[in-house]
Amino acid sequence: MLYEEMMAFAASYGLVYLIVLFVGVLIYALWPGNKRTFERAARLPLRED
Repeated sequence: MLYEEMMAFAASYGLVYLIVLFVGVLIYALWPGNKRTFERAARLPLRED
């Protein structure tokens, strides 16, 4: 595989991979079941022990 072929592959499929990864993280972050976990993590720095 030549450098130009690898560069074209990375440019086309790398972008698709990153978009799919971003959408996956976004779905995980906005999933209703994770709300309590994220709220607890947001209050953690403000908690006094």
